[in-house]
Amino acid sequence: MARIPAIFLLVLVAVPAFAGAATTTKVTWASINSQPAAWYATADARAAADSIVQYQTASGGWPKNRDMLLPPDAEFLANQAMDHRAATIDNDATIIQVRFLARVIAVTDATRYGPVFFKGFDYLLAAQYANGGWPQYYPLQEGYYTHITFNDNAMINVMEVLRDAGAGKEPFGFVDAARRTKALAAVDRGVACILRCQVAVAGVKTVWCAQHDEVTFAPAKARLYEHPSLSGSESVGIVRFLMAIDKPGPDIIAAVTAAATWLDQARLSGFRYETVADASVPGGKNRVVIPDPAGGPLWARFYELGTNRPIFSGRDSVIRYAVSEIEAERRNGYSWYGTWPRQLLEKDYPAWRTRWVPVR
Repeated sequence: MARIPAIFLLVLVAVPAFAGAATTTKVTWASINSQPAAWYATADARAAADSIVQYQTASGGWPKNRDMLLPPDAEFLANQAMDHRAATIDNDATIIQVRFLARVIAVTDATRYGPVFFKGFDYLLAAQYANGGWPQYYPLQEGYYTHITFNDNAMINVMEVLRDAGAGKEPFGFVDAARRTKALAAVDRGVACILRCQVAVAGVKTVWCAQHDEVTFAPAKARLYEHPSLSGSESVGIVRFLMAIDKPGPDIIAAVTAAATWLDQARLSGFRYETVADASVPGGKNRVVIPDPAGGPLWARFYELGTNRPIFSGRDSVIRYAVSEIEAERRNGYSWYGTWPRQLLEKDYPAWRTRWVPVR
């Protein structure tokens, strides 16, 4: 597959000064898409939109890990690092901006922000592979960034935007019919990709890796500590998306059932995963496993292919079987255990199964 270099260009426009989230609603970047509908018609919302516009890249997407309530400063403009400036769907980038602009347009008009929104929306459509998957970065970047990326729900977040827009769900009611049709077709291709990526072990369908090879669909390695494995975290978002499909066919039902079965079998108990004070590590806090007969259920972020043993790895990329065996920086800087599937298995999947799976 040809590797396309990223081209980043800030769209610089004259905008009103916007010094952070100085509003009575105390809007922050983290809460930008969870405000009352009326707020998106305010001057503060338009100022936020004007700031966001300045970060849009030439490809239409946005970079990640930046509070875009503040316009780009000299320090940002001077940093040319790819993961700082290139358009991506990682860490909710582009998704946040597209959803926010849609909310502003829905309660104002499309004249001011419509072109920016549609450029971002079209970016999501253009970034999809012909096989239905989405890479982490588009235009493509060399390395693991080209993999089909479920990590941190990146691909699922894109599919949710396209699903909602394709259905004309608010705040996407202004999206034109042609784009709605393209969005629904992209979702269908994405679902087919998801089904193809579901990992089979000894002929039995299980769940998904955090990323899959964009050509072979096999589980793939990403960062040094992210090995080909079965994900106890990302798989939950995938299952939820499949469960939201109305009138699912036999292939969807089989995929969801297999994944829920695996997640149920992968639950762990007999310990707690907690942060404790520890002066011997940087920051004075340490994430540890504490034996507790009443502890759990918990799930590991990664399970070894073929054995279902939880695996852990530091920046030396060596697989280990206890989180205590990796260096403090990775031990405390990553979510190795969690309760991600708990509500899915206890409430949502049983309700879904009652609705869609015939009683035999």
